[in-house]
Amino acid sequence: MTIRTIEEIYEKEILGEKRDLLEEFRKIMLEYNQKYNLTAILEEKDVYFKHFLDSAAGVDLFKQDANVAEIGSGAGFPSMVLKILRPDLKFSLFESVGKKCEFLRAVVDKFSFQDVHIYNMRAEDAAKDEKFRERYDFVTARAVARMNTLCEYCLPFVKIGGKFIAYKSGDVTEVEEAKNAYKVLGGKLLSVQKYALPENYGERVLAVVEKIKNTPTKYPRGQGKERKNPL
Repeated sequence: MTIRTIEEIYEKEILGEKRDLLEEFRKIMLEYNQKYNLTAILEEKDVYFKHFLDSAAGVDLFKQDANVAEIGSGAGFPSMVLKILRPDLKFSLFESVGKKCEFLRAVVDKFSFQDVHIYNMRAEDAAKDEKFRERYDFVTARAVARMNTLCEYCLPFVKIGGKFIAYKSGDVTEVEEAKNAYKVLGGKLLSVQKYALPENYGERVLAVVEKIKNTPTKYPRGQGKERKNPL
């Protein structure tokens, strides 16, 4: 699979034939934001670079027809952008805040998305459910927690041979400090792909963790331990 540069993705995906759909998504997000405070990023240019292009950065990393879980979906970044750009992808969105789930359902209805399921659940609860545990080809998350904590939320959902793709800031320190978490949870850091959003919108990375063995059943620990005492 060819991995394009962020500039190529911007030209082809964000400014390409899906531009009208992305603009519709931006409008419905702004509408619901008045009620639900989904995002503080509201200016059109900011939304396109910080939300849309950043979400699209990983578009080439998902295999065709992949079954993807998103943990802490929020306003649907990266999942809703990826679904617009890659209709073949199947998504399960896990979001603990009911109002955000309501917004996500409105987006799914607006675009008549197929194979998108929204679960109003905490990740640490869903990961204990055999319907979800180690069932996904890919798991992704953006701006949810530091990498060592995030791995404990996400890796239990990934099947062996699958991948966890984390959208992170340009500071790779937290990706490196999560080495113990990868090991304990059955993962292996596969790559760290750096990119810069245009016009000084920030340095970013995509950290790709491969699942090489089963996650021990005690994880995630729950009761906030993932954040209070990260691996």
